[in-house]
Formats: sequence, structure tokens, C-alpha cells
Amino acid sequence: MSQISITVDGSTVTIDSEQRPTQIFAENKEIVVCKINGVLMDLWTDLKDGDVVEGISISSPEGLAVLRHSTAHVMAQAVQQVFPGTRLGIGPPITDGFYYDFDPENAFNPQDLEKIESAMRKIVKEGQRFKRRVTNEADALKELSHEPYKCELIGIKGGSTDETSVEVGGTELTIYDNLGRDGKPVWSDLCRGPHLPSTKHVPAFKLMRSAAAYWRGSEKNPMLQRIYGTAWPSQDELNAHLELLAEAEKRDHRRLGQELDLFSFPEEIGSGLAVFHPKGGIIRRAMEDYSRKRHEEEEYEFVYSPHLTKAALFQKSGHLDWYSEGMYPPMIMDEELHADGTIKRAGQQYYMKPMNCPFHNLIFQSRQRSYRELPLRLFEFGTVYRYEKSGVLHGITRARGFTQDDAHIYCTKEQMAGELDSLLTFVLNLLRDYGLQDFYLELSTRNPEKSVGEDSDWNEATEALRKAALAQGLELVLDEGGAAFYGPKISVQAKDAIGRTWQMSTIQVDFQLPQRFELEFSAADGSRQRPVMIHRALFGSIERFFGVLTEHYSGAFPPWLAPVQVVAIPVADTFNDYLFDVAKKLKAAGIRVEVDASDDRMQKKVRNAQMQKVPFMLIAGEEDMNSGAVSFRYRNGEQKNGIPIAQAIEEILETISTRKQV
Repeated sequence: MSQISITVDGSTVTIDSEQRPTQIFAENKEIVVCKINGVLMDLWTDLKDGDVVEGISISSPEGLAVLRHSTAHVMAQAVQQVFPGTRLGIGPPITDGFYYDFDPENAFNPQDLEKIESAMRKIVKEGQRFKRRVTNEADALKELSHEPYKCELIGIKGGSTDETSVEVGGTELTIYDNLGRDGKPVWSDLCRGPHLPSTKHVPAFKLMRSAAAYWRGSEKNPMLQRIYGTAWPSQDELNAHLELLAEAEKRDHRRLGQELDLFSFPEEIGSGLAVFHPKGGIIRRAMEDYSRKRHEEEEYEFVYSPHLTKAALFQKSGHLDWYSEGMYPPMIMDEELHADGTIKRAGQQYYMKPMNCPFHNLIFQSRQRSYRELPLRLFEFGTVYRYEKSGVLHGITRARGFTQDDAHIYCTKEQMAGELDSLLTFVLNLLRDYGLQDFYLELSTRNPEKSVGEDSDWNEATEALRKAALAQGLELVLDEGGAAFYGPKISVQAKDAIGRTWQMSTIQVDFQLPQRFELEFSAADGSRQRPVMIHRALFGSIERFFGVLTEHYSGAFPPWLAPVQVVAIPVADTFNDYLFDVAKKLKAAGIRVEVDASDDRMQKKVRNAQMQKVPFMLIAGEEDMNSGAVSFRYRNGEQKNGIPIAQAIEEILETISTRKQV
């Protein structure tokens, strides 16, 4: 038998020419897939002399994606076993799991998922091998003639993107056969791969739920049934994930928003459009007021812009070219008709704004600007409207109407590096003030095929962002090619109380809009120069940040944000008047307080306050009234008795002013 020389994980080795990676990594059960010359491949792939092979662990991001995609195939096989005649859509891996779209005779129910899961366990136990087979378009169409959705994917081979890329893409069409113990195919699926060596390498999985989903995400296509699942390298990791999901469900801002009477989504208004109730309004106002105060301290100037504009503004900014699918359709206004109904004067197209930046450029452009005015920092709480598909809407964290805390900074090239550094420091400190502490930063760099501007500008801006990020002493993750077409970006990724990561603030350098709007300022030497434009959204949107904080605090907001900071609870009705007098003093000090004078017993009142997650309860009986004091009860159940009213007010105010959590 001939031998070949290859490199395995950095070391040169000589092997038999018929050996496969699955034999090379046989002693390391963690390796489930590999890279051959930098390309992710199955462990059953043939090797040739000079190949560079890298083992990929099941716990790595790439290994997890292969595990989850392979589990999606196992699920699809099980579905067609349990429900013969079901036609297949696509089954990609997603964050923490996978899904597969099906066209069954009847919609799936929870009992069906149990049957499918049971069939999956049998397939896993059988240890069916995933075998890759190269085919051509004609043969694939013939073989899969009973699978219309797969045949549609074959027609777009090479041009697939996103989820469909797990089925087709690249230069070859491939089908994966699942081989039984006799080596014969028991099930097949169109797929690009790669996959695990066999189904026995699926350690732990669970099917989560089913939902309706349009084929390939378009409302013009048939409605299919989507089953979501999750898969992990071990049962312990699966259990930990399920526990996290259970905790996340308790913290779900949509549920808490209803329980705490913060906001709602009336059907009469429409999907993705929230109304904030009085208690939610208090929290939102406190968030906005503190943000305004901090922006004033950082010398931002406040501006306002309308919700509508003529189409020409978004044509000039490029939004109609780049973002029209995410914008609401135009309204035709100011049209004049003749008596016979024919058009006398054509109307104008007006759009609801999806972004605030073009308006701020018009403010900059409204008069001549001097270098002495720069950096000019314009800030707006600007409400914008984006047409999000119904399937991606999620409470107030993914909505159709929301208010951005939007800032645009205009500066000279010489000022850019210092401005980015101070801006990132400001952003992180402000997020910390709201109670988020655990961050890492992501730097998105240029995609040469989808960008505009000079290389020198991109290099300078990217380096300035990189230095500003490193100066914070935080982990910096590179997102190569992930920048928008107009400039590089830093995004702040924040972890919440249960370890989930949320993208928060973004800072983007823009080379496109200053040119499109021909923005200029008078330089010190009298020349006209183009400013650098920096986009910055701290919260992203007020609504989304509200939702994130609701889940981070599980509705138990720190006193400075809590809609009701204190509930006064009398031991008996006799002490109502005393506590109303105490409440007056608290209100005079600026504390949000309510007196529970209901007919409920004291224990029920305490329970109600706890359910509403009120930070402080002030309880008073005869002894408290006679000594001008209260019993101080905290949200966690601790209590201090006989606290003088003035001392109680002082403690509450100190907690509010320092933004402490209790």
C-alpha cells in the first residue's frame, strides 16, 4: 500500500494513502469534523499527499454547527419515518440549535414532537454513517422529483445565501446518504455538508417547539411547519441550556411587561408597535432623563426632526438603494386632480423615516460651518419606523416603531481618533450606570466587495477604532468584512445577569454621507474641507434597551428606575392617615411612593408589593406612629424596625442618587 505525507494539527506525518481523517483522529472522540487545506470537510474525506489537516472539536463553534446541522438531518429522517409523505424544506443550524422546515399533511402538535424525538433516538442509537455523494443537476432533479422544495433549491445552486447555503452552494451538488449497518442507504437528503461521521456522535438533543414559517422567508411562498431543536456535546450542557431557557422565560420582558403593567401591543394598533402604560412611562422617562443629563455634560446639542420626509432625502442619502425593503411603502401626498379625475399635478412620495442621520446632515448643512465649531455633536431621541417581517418581531426588542438615542458627531480627521476614544469611554460608562457591567467589543472591518471610499480613509478609521477599543482593556473580537458599506464599526456586546449577550451601542465612521450631502466646513487655512461623520446609538433604541433591562433585572428595577420606589403599608386602617403624612414627605423629597389603603390584610399588601417588585416597603403600626418612625422592609425580605422618618428618606434618596440595586 502506498503512503502519503500530510500535516495534522501542525505536525507532519506519513500515513497509508487509504487512511481517512476518521482513522487519524480515532483516539480523540472530541474531533467530529476537520479542515482540509482550510476547508471544512467530513472525517470520511479522501486525503492526498501534501494535505494540511486540522481536527475540529465538537465543542468549537464550527463543531457545534456541524453537530446541530447533523441533528437537523436526523430529525428530518425521523419526521419522514413517523409521517410518511412529508416533504422537506431546509434545516440549518442556528444560534444554540437548529430547525427544519416541513410540508406535512397536518400541522405538528406537542405529541407529534414526542414521537419524532423517540424516532430520533433510535436513529442515533443505530449509528448510521453520513456519506457524501456528488451528483449533477439532472440526476438530482430526477432523484428528488418527489421533493419540490429541494428541486427549487437545486435551481439556485451557486447563488444561495444564508440558511439555504447548508443545502446547496459552491461548485458541486451533493447528497448525503444515511447508511445502515449493512452499508446500504436508508435515507437521503440534498445537502452541502459537512456532517458528523455517524449519528452516534449526536450526544444530547431536544426538540423545543413547532411554528408556522413561510418557505424561504417570503410571504409569497407556501406556509410550512418549522420544528426547532437544540443539540449539545453532552447531556450536562443540554441540561444547563434548558435551565437557562427556563430562567430566560421567567425574565421574558413580554410577560413581565404585562404582569408589571409596563406596556402592551394593542391589536388595534398593529404588530411591533407598543404603547407604554404609566408605570412603563415612568421607567422610560427616568432612562431618557438621565441620558439627557449625561449628554449635556458631554457637550451634545439636542435636535429634533420630523417623522416624514419627501423621497428625495432618502434617495440622496442612499437609503432607498440600500434599505428600501426595510422601509414602509411611500405615501402619495399633495396630488391635485382635474374635475374628470385626471392628474392636474403629480403628488410627492413621502416616507416614514427609518433613520435620523439624513436629517442631522441637513442641520449641519443649514449654514456655513467653521472648524472652530468642531467637533459638533448632535443628539436626538428620534422615533423611526422599519418594516420588519412578522416572523422576526419580538416584543419591544424587535419592533416596527421605536425611538433611537441617535447621535452624529462631525469632526476633522485630526480630531477623529480622540473623538472615538472619548466616545467609547462615554458609551461604556453610561451603560455601566444603567447596571450592565460585563462587556466585550467587536470591530467590524471593510468588505472590499460591498463598500465605498478610499483605502487610506478606511485604514485610518479602522486603526483609530482598534486603538480606542484596546484602550478600554476589554476583549476585542474581529468581525472581518462585517462593516456596513460606508465605514468600519465598533459594537459593544453586553452580557446580562444570566450570561446572554446583547449588542448594545454601535459607533460607526461614515465616509459616504458627508460626500452625498456635500458637507463642508471652513478650515483654519481658509480651505473648504469634508468633515468626518461618526454615527452613534448608545441604546440602539429606547424600547429595545428597556426590554433588555427588564430581563436583566427580571423586572426588579433598581430604585432609581423603579416606577414605584416605595409602598407604604399600614398594619391596620388606624394608621392610614399617619402613612399618608409620611408619603407627603417622601413625595416632597422627589420619591415615587404609594400608600396601600386597600381592604387587604397587611400580609397580602406585603405580598402584592413583592409581586410588583417594589424596592422598599415602609410599614407602620402604633409603636412606629408614636415614635415618628417606620419599619423598613426591603425587596429581599429583610426588615429594620423603628427607623426615624428622616433617616428612612435619607437612605432611600442615597440609594436612588447612587443608582444602587437593592
